[in-house]
Amino acid sequence: MHVFIYIIIFFSFFDLFSQLPIMSPHAVLLGATPFVTGLVVGIYSFANTIGNVLSGFGTDRLGPFPILITGLLLSSVALFLYTPADTPNSLLAVRVIHGFMEGLIVPAAFTFIANRSEESKRGKNSALSGAFVGLAAIAGPALSGIIASRTGAPFIMMMNGAFLLTLAVLAVFILRGSTNQQEAQSKAGRSSGSFPVMELFRHPGVIRAFAGAFFLMFSQGVLALVLPLQVEAIGYDTKTSGLLLSVFGIVAILIFILPTNRLFDKIRPEATLAFGIALMGASMLFLSGAGQLPLLYAAMSLYGVGFAFLFPSVNSLLIDSTDSHYRGKAYGYFYAFFSIGVVAGSGLIGSLGLDARGAFLLTGSVLLAVAVYALAGMRQ
Repeated sequence: MHVFIYIIIFFSFFDLFSQLPIMSPHAVLLGATPFVTGLVVGIYSFANTIGNVLSGFGTDRLGPFPILITGLLLSSVALFLYTPADTPNSLLAVRVIHGFMEGLIVPAAFTFIANRSEESKRGKNSALSGAFVGLAAIAGPALSGIIASRTGAPFIMMMNGAFLLTLAVLAVFILRGSTNQQEAQSKAGRSSGSFPVMELFRHPGVIRAFAGAFFLMFSQGVLALVLPLQVEAIGYDTKTSGLLLSVFGIVAILIFILPTNRLFDKIRPEATLAFGIALMGASMLFLSGAGQLPLLYAAMSLYGVGFAFLFPSVNSLLIDSTDSHYRGKAYGYFYAFFSIGVVAGSGLIGSLGLDARGAFLLTGSVLLAVAVYALAGMRQ
């Protein structure tokens, strides 16, 4: 059952990452202005954030199974709508629908895994889910860029829709075996439906998990914006930028799947969270002064190690800090912070007008400060 949920997580993130290289060129092809093109890219994350939060509430109320099935089915429908969307306005409308429906999937999937994980293996399971996210981050942009150059962006979206529709049908049969647990959780969710959301934001462990999620994706937004500029400045092309991002993904996946994943069950998540985000901060400071390609590869490898320690840690910390009765809400907000972090990272650096050196110095300093904050919670 866990393996099937991991496959759902992979294709959900594959859908997300496969959009990155193709959506803005597709908007321009349909005649969108630069402003509308930016809106086409950004409005997906906004709608996705709303979907994440509502998915959390629905998961606690009904259980993860129906929310997961609904998200898969409606996301596949939204993906098929890209083909008839032949104007900038219709594309915007489809992006809102797609972002919202896709937002239902991930919190429900991670809640499904968390509620069925043994306490002694929650770190290892979080690491394995991170490996599937990393695989999607590597495969999504590469495959969509190659295929879209021959067939166009709507074909990619239709292909993703077919994947999600197939998974929805399979999920009905494969996950139905957990109906007893689902019904129990459903009753508990209804009885605890009045759980005050603000209590989540008062729990030190939950706050640290949310902060880790936000700043992880904050750094990703900065990398997406600034790394290609730094690579071009030293005389290389966008292919090199893609290779650098792939290096960090490969390093992270190796740590996720090798016996090193046992560390996440033996060491407190606050410690591995602080270690991971500190390494990511150090890599950003390293990038600020890296003027040669070998140094960039070394910095991105260091970033990959940090990412590999941070991602399972924030998941484990969230599991340890919540109860199954309201864990769906926690994961909903958790992945909402993921979505907001990417926009905040690229948006802040863009608005400040910093060059590559300044952007990496600022981001590295912020990440190191978050690492200190995470360590401050060890005694609690």
